[in-house]
Amino acid sequence: MIAVLGAGPIGAAIAHRLAERGRVSDVRLIDENPGIAQGKALDIQQSGPIDGSDVRLSGASDPIDAASADVIVLADDTVGGAWDGDRGLRLIEKLVRAGSTAPFVFAAPSQLPLMESAARELHVSVDRLIGTAASAIEPIVASFVNIELGQTGASVTVTGRPPSFVIGWSSATIGGGLVTERVAPHRLLAISQALPRLWPPGAQAIAAPTALVIEALVSGSRRLLSAVTILGDELGARGRAGLLPVSLGNGKVLARTVPSLSPQERNEAMTQLMR
Repeated sequence: MIAVLGAGPIGAAIAHRLAERGRVSDVRLIDENPGIAQGKALDIQQSGPIDGSDVRLSGASDPIDAASADVIVLADDTVGGAWDGDRGLRLIEKLVRAGSTAPFVFAAPSQLPLMESAARELHVSVDRLIGTAASAIEPIVASFVNIELGQTGASVTVTGRPPSFVIGWSSATIGGGLVTERVAPHRLLAISQALPRLWPPGAQAIAAPTALVIEALVSGSRRLLSAVTILGDELGARGRAGLLPVSLGNGKVLARTVPSLSPQERNEAMTQLMR
C-alpha cells in the first residue's frame, strides 16, 4: 500500500498519477480534514474505468494510518499545508515509533530541511529518505533544449540544491550529439539562469517524477532516476540534501551517482550544496 499524506494539490495529483499508471495496487490518501481524502479518493477511483486503471484508492484522516504502508509520501495536507518543519518531523517520529520501516518520499518543495532533520535528529536511514519536487526540473531543462532545436530526445542531468541548480551541459546530448555543439553558449546560459524562476514546480510537474520514484521503490528500476537524497561523500557535502541520479529498489536508495560534470560545473555544484 502507498500512503500519500495530504490531499492538497500535490498529494491529489500524485494519487491520480499513480492510479493512471496502474503499476501499484493500493493507494491510501490521508488528510486531516475529515471527508476530503475520502472524497478525492472516490473521485479518482471513479475515473479508473476511463483511465483503464484498477488501482484501489481509499481515504483516511489519521496520519498514523500510514505506518503500515510500503511507501510513505509526505505531501500537502489541506489543514496544515505541506508536511514540513517541526510538524513534519513530529509526524515522521510518530510513524517510526509506530514501527514503520517504509521509505519516506518528500514531495513538497519546502521539505529539504525536513529530510536532513529526519536523518540527523531521528536517525532515519538516509537510504529511506528521497525527495522528488526537484526531480521535475530535469524534464523542464530537456524540454527547453528540445524547443531550442525543434526536436525531441534531449538528455540532460541536473544537480545541486534547490532552488539552485547546476546543469551538466558538458555531457548533455540530443540525437547522438552533444548539446553544446548545437546550442549557442548564451542560450545555454539563458536556460540555466531561468531555473530559479521556475522553482517551485507545480503539482502536476511534481506528480510525474514522484510516481516513477514510488514505483521504483516498490518494484525496482533498471534506469537511474533524478531525486533528492542525503549525500555521503558525494561532492563533499555529507549530510546535505542534494539532487543526484539514484538507483532505487527494495524500498530504498541502492546507489547514488555523481553525474559527469566539467571541473567548473563540479565546483559550482559543490558550492551550491554547501550553502
